[in-house]
Amino acid sequence: MKTLLQINTTLNYGSTGRIAEEIGLLARQKGWNCYMAHGPRMKNESRLQTIQVNSSLDEKIHGGWYSLLRDRHGLGSRHATKRLVERLRSEIKPDIIHLHNIHGYYLNYEVLFDYLRKEDIPVVWTLHDCWPFTGHCTHFDFIGCDKWKTQCHHCPQTAAYPKSLFVDNSFSNYRLKSRLFSSVADNLTFIPVSAWLAELLQNSFLKGCRTKVIHNGIDLNIFRPCDVRNLVVHPGLNDRKVILGVASPWTDRKGLKDFIRLRGMLPMSEYVCVVVGVSEKQAAELPDGMIGIRRTQNIQELVAWYAAADVFVNPTYEDNYPTTNLEAMACGTPVITYRTGGSPEALTARTGRVVGQGRLNDVVDAVHSLVAEDRDNLSSECRAHAERCFDREKCFQSYVGLYQELVK
Repeated sequence: MKTLLQINTTLNYGSTGRIAEEIGLLARQKGWNCYMAHGPRMKNESRLQTIQVNSSLDEKIHGGWYSLLRDRHGLGSRHATKRLVERLRSEIKPDIIHLHNIHGYYLNYEVLFDYLRKEDIPVVWTLHDCWPFTGHCTHFDFIGCDKWKTQCHHCPQTAAYPKSLFVDNSFSNYRLKSRLFSSVADNLTFIPVSAWLAELLQNSFLKGCRTKVIHNGIDLNIFRPCDVRNLVVHPGLNDRKVILGVASPWTDRKGLKDFIRLRGMLPMSEYVCVVVGVSEKQAAELPDGMIGIRRTQNIQELVAWYAAADVFVNPTYEDNYPTTNLEAMACGTPVITYRTGGSPEALTARTGRVVGQGRLNDVVDAVHSLVAEDRDNLSSECRAHAERCFDREKCFQSYVGLYQELVK
């Protein structure tokens, strides 16, 4: 039996954690022995064999001393990563190592890639963000930075995740990543989750690596149209049209300010805006006509909001291939998104609208246009598109096929 080891910050939590879990479960069905290595926070129960890489204390040291004070994110947790590597060598002996997010204060990428280079193991790396080819940040679109194409330096985003208070080591981080990640290029296959991200990769220092786009998939048995009369009961709805947004966390980059402005541009008697994933403070500051729902791990509650919405609006300024778009359409709800990153790639002309960033007048027009369409027909088209394109088993089978190809 072949052995697969996946590595991700979270365990069956959030989009990347759920994706890794579902890939592992599908691979196990196909006869693979599957492990999941992860950080100490943000974890749910998993049906895979799990390995927690470091402790909560070590995570705090990594986040504080290495990242916050020295801008050396990903270079703490050295002893914890050495223990992981020793277990991989002596016990698990993986045939494939599949990386997801290796940032997040839990793993030392220098130790890990030294092991990968020496052991000559095939590596699959799903790109959920841009961190692997920058000197600091996970995204750069919001500020329009292109230093990552040649050499990061004087980073304008040291205050963004992974936050650094005083030091800018983006120059040396960039060079170290370039050397380490390129050292396993012959065994490395990158999986950008969008064509947009694949294009960025070809402009980075990793452009020579094998690349294959595999879009994210979702569980269509969970995310599906449903009767919401008894699922979503909120006194603020009052039979108005529901404009839904989902993000966690809600930041300016996710478009919260634009959502608030949108609320003021729609007739309050006809529309209510619901934002899921806000903090308690954000919920308290929302204007009249907006409902704030705290982040929930109750998937059925989230599905109910998707299904109850008339339109899903994703005013993101920075994104790769957001699963929220997929989830909304799978629940029968059309999507309006900004022309940002890979976000438009999931839509068709019959399942939503794409508008320019910040063009709220166009968003309003799109809302009115979609609400005016026959709801049943629109919902059916959204669901049919999801079944064709977003079925997790079809999407994630591509990973299993790739694994089998790499270990022949």
